[in-house]
Amino acid sequence: MTAERKLASQPFTIGSNRFSSLEVTPVFDAYWRFAAERQEIYFRRVEGRLSPWTDDPILKQFRFTNAYRAADRVSQYLIRSVIYEPNFDHDPEEVFFRTILFKIFNKIETWEILTEQVGALSWKAFAPAAIDKVLSKAQQNGGRIYSAAYIMPPVKLGPTGGVKHRGHLALLELMMRERVYERIQETKSLKQVYEILTAFPSIGPFLGYQLAIDLNYSSLIHHEESDFVVAGPGALDGISKCFVNADNLQPADIIEFMTDRQELEFERLGLSFKSLFGRRLQLIDCQNLFCEISKYSRVSHPDINGRAGRTRIKQGFRDHGDVPRPFFPPKWNLDVPTSVNLTR
Repeated sequence: MTAERKLASQPFTIGSNRFSSLEVTPVFDAYWRFAAERQEIYFRRVEGRLSPWTDDPILKQFRFTNAYRAADRVSQYLIRSVIYEPNFDHDPEEVFFRTILFKIFNKIETWEILTEQVGALSWKAFAPAAIDKVLSKAQQNGGRIYSAAYIMPPVKLGPTGGVKHRGHLALLELMMRERVYERIQETKSLKQVYEILTAFPSIGPFLGYQLAIDLNYSSLIHHEESDFVVAGPGALDGISKCFVNADNLQPADIIEFMTDRQELEFERLGLSFKSLFGRRLQLIDCQNLFCEISKYSRVSHPDINGRAGRTRIKQGFRDHGDVPRPFFPPKWNLDVPTSVNLTR
């Protein structure tokens, strides 16, 4: 049996529910410890230190995302090399086109093989047949063109011939023809962006939320990441492992609760959490951390079963080499040192 405890503090609310205490499992504390150590690893790598970057055997062996979503390798590539690349056209329609095209596959290697063989990717020069040819050849040669980070459901638009990526290219073309980027620019909140995106076929709640976050990195819109959150399947499992009984609470309310309490919890545990150059964890980050603690606890707390019932971590850690100097949306105004050898 695991030792459960009451999370006590000044009275607090989760959604419309008011508590004087809340029953949590040991995974709740592990959530904050994981966030702090994963962020330490991030800074050690950015500083150019040699591995190992942690003494935690689980973090050494298995792959986990960063504490901040925008700091992950693929997000960094999207922000730096797709959205804000100086040599690309920065008209709103082109920024939207590139962002959605990249995120359909969410794989750096797919983007690079397309730019190498098709040329600069733009709506003005959109050639779905040429893209289809490159992607089909890559698959025939045994390559994976989609990331495993989340599922891109197939969509039946046009004569796909049963080829998944043809449907997604048709979906992108439909969004461009309907000038979705203009509607998104008129939105007043992240939730409105999400609602526009999820109205299209194959874009479900979690995928729609992820795409909204990615578009919000760009200059198309300027919504706060603290505005809105949608819990994915992994986060739901993580929540079920942290709280003894959270079934009567909304997942989004729990994520907001964690975001609001972060400084208090790090202090309570004696953790010196290093923020992202002054940016505190946002809703999207705390959502992701629930997903990551769902995986981490399969090894650290195997006796605590979540709603998903998974017991193994599938992906091992793979070193992708040096971490480039971080680049974040300029509108965030983060004070990122110019030197790779950061000092804090």
